Amino acid sequence: MFEFALAGLRSGIRGRSFQAVFFLGLGLIGIAYLSGYFSPRQPRTVALDVGLSGFRFSLVLLNLFWVQELVAREIDRRTVLFSLAYPIPRGAFLLGRFLAVLVLSLLAAVIMGLLLGIAVVFAGGQYVQEFPISVGLSYWTVLAGLWLDATVVAAFTMCMASLATVSFLPLVLGAAFAIGGKALGAALDYIGRGADGDTELVSRFSPLLDAARWVLPDLSRLDWREWPMYGPMPKLELIGYSSIMALAYIGLMLAVAVVQFSRREFA
Repeated sequence: MFEFALAGLRSGIRGRSFQAVFFLGLGLIGIAYLSGYFSPRQPRTVALDVGLSGFRFSLVLLNLFWVQELVAREIDRRTVLFSLAYPIPRGAFLLGRFLAVLVLSLLAAVIMGLLLGIAVVFAGGQYVQEFPISVGLSYWTVLAGLWLDATVVAAFTMCMASLATVSFLPLVLGAAFAIGGKALGAALDYIGRGADGDTELVSRFSPLLDAARWVLPDLSRLDWREWPMYGPMPKLELIGYSSIMALAYIGLMLAVAVVQFSRREFA
């Protein structure tokens, strides 16, 4: 398994998609820095908010491309058969590649997190805002939650790659999953509050959302950005429950992926 992980690490770092998306992430951090100058009162808060959104977008995109290149494309090109020729379980290939994505994602998160923290601190120049932001424990806790969010997306995409017969399908489904999981919480809250009195909207979408919550994880629960931005710490129960939800979903997706990949026939 670790041999597959090391090979995946080398391929992931050398891949053009990694370089392109990583530079995109750096560009988004630059945009976050500049966005602070558009707020006359809270420049660092605005910069941090924009930067965290760009951080999550870049990290999810990186994970999607890594799973696409390290798993889906190898299956499509049939180069995976060389790896499966070794006398080891097939699941070792998938778990090794997922471990590679995990490490690559963590490295990218640390680098972008450091750069974003520096950009936020210097955003707004010498202006001292009334409510200072934090780039300490709360900041890195938020980045850990967003990294866990991206890992859930990677696990789902890995599961789709083990099933799909079309190479680009895992990438498309993974992107849709990332969007749907992030929007699920907001949609449930809106419908739960009565949709501003629109009873027809509630009756139409409430059953659909109730069904979706059993299939999609609510990834918005892994976003705790209010803590470093405004100060109040989220409840430990919320952080713990959200993290357990994410880890359980990751384990479920990997288990399904391993079982399906072990049964898959390669023509």
